[in-house]
Amino acid sequence: MGISFGSINTGLPKDIVKQIIEAEKIPLKKMEGRKGKIKDKQALVDELTALMKEVRSNVLANGNARSLKELKVDTNNDIVDVTVDKNVAGNGNYQFEVVSLAQKSSAMSSGFADKDESYLGVGFIQYFLPNGESREIYVDSDNSSLNGIAKMINKDSDNGLNATVIDDGSGSENPYRLLLSLSETGDGQRAEFPYFYFVDGEDDFYLEQEREAKDAVVKIDGFEVEVPENTVKDLIPGMTIDLKKAKPGEEFSIQVGEDKDAVTGKINDFVDSINKVLGFIKEQNNLDENTDTSRTLGGDIILQTIEGRVRNAVFQDVETSDGFKRLSDIGITFQRDGLLAVDQKKFEAVLAKNYNIVSEVLVGRFREDGTKSKGFIDNFGEFAKQALKFPDGILTTRKSGLQSKIDQIDRRIEQRQRIINQKEKNLKDKFARLEGTISRIQAQGSGLAALGAQTPQVQQLG
Repeated sequence: MGISFGSINTGLPKDIVKQIIEAEKIPLKKMEGRKGKIKDKQALVDELTALMKEVRSNVLANGNARSLKELKVDTNNDIVDVTVDKNVAGNGNYQFEVVSLAQKSSAMSSGFADKDESYLGVGFIQYFLPNGESREIYVDSDNSSLNGIAKMINKDSDNGLNATVIDDGSGSENPYRLLLSLSETGDGQRAEFPYFYFVDGEDDFYLEQEREAKDAVVKIDGFEVEVPENTVKDLIPGMTIDLKKAKPGEEFSIQVGEDKDAVTGKINDFVDSINKVLGFIKEQNNLDENTDTSRTLGGDIILQTIEGRVRNAVFQDVETSDGFKRLSDIGITFQRDGLLAVDQKKFEAVLAKNYNIVSEVLVGRFREDGTKSKGFIDNFGEFAKQALKFPDGILTTRKSGLQSKIDQIDRRIEQRQRIINQKEKNLKDKFARLEGTISRIQAQGSGLAALGAQTPQVQQLG
């Protein structure tokens, strides 16, 4: 009778090593679960950090009276376009008149029948620039047409001239002419136009008409001023005035003042960025019996700190030239839902009545001794800066702490995995040796059984 040890030599399950290793990996799975929860918290800290950075961006964009201020221009005409540099320009009302536009020197040649085929002859062009410098262009037979000469003039980029071949629209036999003009306008750009020295041409080539360069003439508050270009800069500090057309005798106003709509929009954007932070805190603190607090920031100290600092900034008294004020005095208050709101009517009314007071509440003011008081945006900016400070701001510290826990778990997982890998190798080696031993025993048992079958039976004696 043979010896049997089950379906395999040892009689053990085929995946016994795998089952043992899977049992050993259960703590690893638990550690991965804890790490996942910490990463969820870290992602929330990153989200809150991004919201605080948005607030800080608004602080940087509107952190002083100059950056908060916006100007607008009212002209109510199609004669000029006006842009202002708010860092230079100030409020004002100016009476303006465009008497004449600036023009550049220009000249037109005699006419020819064809712009490409008419032969002007061989020779050279001599001209003088406004600075008195003389230039010459030699014209050979290959370029002795209106278009050829125009290309040669335009090829010299330093001459300050533009050459164009035009059809004068006269319907005559010789409608094509060379139009020459200086690139710049104004009296200072008056030039002597070229002399043409050509021989053997089909027709005479000469300048038939000329127009001198002129300055633009404008009137500001009744006084006449000449300017060299139709784009007038710094005639009024901080303003660029583009002259579009001349209308002598038609006076109009250029009025510059605070752009209250733009300022209101800035403050709405700033309040919205704060409300995103408050809304995030509110959502995280909205807990019930089903909330998994291990994956949220509900009740976290950083939420309490940030919310407390926001409220302190809102309720803090601010020094102004009209005494101490609060945000509520200009229409910014907390609502029942815990968020800030701007009372548009109140804010715009205060802004229209006294822009400076609104500015001082928001960004402070300079005192007579040269020191500066802090406004709401200043106070909030300091807090945002401290919260985001590296490496010891409350948000950066919280994120670093969570990352430290993740790194610690990763090290434990790595260490545990090395132990499991070694244990798996040892088990495989042991079961391999056990398989070999059982195989040899089975082989010996089979040999003994075969030997017993071949032994002759001895008859028992009587």
